[in-house]
Amino acid sequence: MPATTAGIPAAVLEVLRFCVVVFLAGVGYQVAHGLGTDGVRMGPFDAEGTGIILGAAVGYVLGGVVGRLTGRTLSQTERSLRGRSAEQVLAGLTGAVIGTLLAAGLSWPMLLVGSTALTIPVFVFVCVTVATLGYRVGLTHRERVLSLLGPGAGLGGTAAPLPTLARMVDTSVAIDGRVLDVVRAGFLHGTMLVSAPVVAELQGLADAADDRRRAKGRRGLDTLEALRRERGVDVEHVADLAPEVPEVDAKLVRMCLDRPAALLTLDTNLARAASLSGCRVMNLHALALSLRPPVTAGDTVHVLLTRPGKEPGQAVGYLDDGTMVVVEKARERVGTEVGATVTSVVVTANGRLVFARSA
Repeated sequence: MPATTAGIPAAVLEVLRFCVVVFLAGVGYQVAHGLGTDGVRMGPFDAEGTGIILGAAVGYVLGGVVGRLTGRTLSQTERSLRGRSAEQVLAGLTGAVIGTLLAAGLSWPMLLVGSTALTIPVFVFVCVTVATLGYRVGLTHRERVLSLLGPGAGLGGTAAPLPTLARMVDTSVAIDGRVLDVVRAGFLHGTMLVSAPVVAELQGLADAADDRRRAKGRRGLDTLEALRRERGVDVEHVADLAPEVPEVDAKLVRMCLDRPAALLTLDTNLARAASLSGCRVMNLHALALSLRPPVTAGDTVHVLLTRPGKEPGQAVGYLDDGTMVVVEKARERVGTEVGATVTSVVVTANGRLVFARSA
């Protein structure tokens, strides 16, 4: 027998089928008994026995159909639930228990009415169905279900949203300086952590004999000082909390894992290593790549020219994202789609402006 049938475990299907078999067998007995066929026999079986056999046979056939239909109904959301964690499994089991208790509490009065041969299968069927539904609801709403257990259950809390974490600033971000523009634009806020190892590394660069290294160190220190004066952030100085780790980058990763905090960096290799270590990372270089112009100098674009430009010979069109393209020597081709080679991309206060030359 296959492990699963119709999206549910085969054992659950057989339990549902058994409930239907017992229920219809009871129905057959009640029908035969109610017809008042005392003394009527069909071969070795009396009327009640024949009713039980016929009801069980019909129940065996219908039980498989009902079980499969129930399985398909309950497994509609299962396709999107893959790779479950231990917390998800626990949440699902909690939902199953709650569902069972709820179903039993609401349906137990039926056990007091009518024949037990009819009511017990229905009772078990309802409990199994609602328990399975509760399991899947528990998986879907893991956080809310686990919160019912309370902090005393010893469960690790779910990961805090990245925007709510403090940011551990690394050396590359301080030297680059563009973090100030990101903060002033409102995309970074909250607590910025400046660690003693980073300050010491910048101080070492500022005191270096090489002019370029000295300039980098001074620019990094100036950035941290300017960052402290920004209203949108709260800069905190933290001591070296990982003295046993020799390298500055490794210290930052260790400190982010222990605090916890997100590592704010421009170093792609450090970002990858930190992510592999389980550290939350905010990579400003990835942000810059996501905001880069859709086209660069030398690219060929196809654009529909919609109107003449301001200068003689120019025509204007727009890319799919709304970027204006000014094509030189193409005014006579307004209303047609042309291929043009991008000569420059200018970023203005109103967006990007692309200049191109007609091919």
